[in-house]
Amino acid sequence: MRRKIPSITALMAFEAAARYQSFSRAADALSLTEGAISRQIAGLEEFLDLLLFHRVKKRVQLTDIGKAYFAHVREDLNRLERNTLSAMAYQDGQQILELAVIPTFATKWLIPRLSEFSRLHPEIVVNLSERALPFLFGDSVFDAAVHYEHPAWAGNAQELLFEEELVPVCSPQLLGGKTALSIDELAAYPLLQKNTREDVWRHWFDMQGFQGRNPVGGPRHDLFSMIIQAACYGRGIALVPRLYVEDELRSGALLIPLDRPIRGLKKYCVVYPEHEEASPTLKLFIAWLMQAAREQSHGPAMRAGIN
Repeated sequence: MRRKIPSITALMAFEAAARYQSFSRAADALSLTEGAISRQIAGLEEFLDLLLFHRVKKRVQLTDIGKAYFAHVREDLNRLERNTLSAMAYQDGQQILELAVIPTFATKWLIPRLSEFSRLHPEIVVNLSERALPFLFGDSVFDAAVHYEHPAWAGNAQELLFEEELVPVCSPQLLGGKTALSIDELAAYPLLQKNTREDVWRHWFDMQGFQGRNPVGGPRHDLFSMIIQAACYGRGIALVPRLYVEDELRSGALLIPLDRPIRGLKKYCVVYPEHEEASPTLKLFIAWLMQAAREQSHGPAMRAGIN
């Protein structure tokens, strides 16, 4: 039976026009004429029997269904491109593992260790893609995710790696020669905030029994990597996972002014679909990852490890 799928050319024209909110800019991006873009989108709207754009003089604006369709088409085209690139890069005997990862965890912990995995298993290529939030495996190309434990992962297999341990860190220059602070002194400095963890400083101060300041004021950032960089440049004190700042602590770029960690707010885990048996490639990776997590948990940088 013939599939109800529009042409790739039409979908690419629609995605570009929706992204730029302009037929002329879409034409420039795809090296086509504006008339060609207009014809492709008109044909797509006829195929769908839907209006995807409102045309107002020389401007175009997505309809409500156009906005929803754009989100799906963009993801589908991205997935198709990734799959195509993987096929083009394939070498005989090569095995590919697609992983979704938390961005800062990947750059600060996972990637530095992957060279060891590649040495042990040179036939396996590990591709990493950023996913900050849980997702449905059925709607993705991923074999597994290295992520936080979360109720949204219900129905999937989860293997605990280790608990998060948060510590306050700052640049030595911020302290003007001091190497340690009391809780009252620390509370006087700017506190760097993570947008999705707005209560973490409040929780830390509550653990210390300190109620003397507003813990949610201070510069805000999306990623821990941004907060760490801001701390390195003296913009304030950051509360970050200790494993993310191991290099900076060793080099002296950052120090811990008050070593009172909080643990257990988040747990790192590897997640994969439970309804299907893990492939031999994924099993090898999970076994290696669990061993690396055990070494992290018992290493000196983790200090107390998992409680």
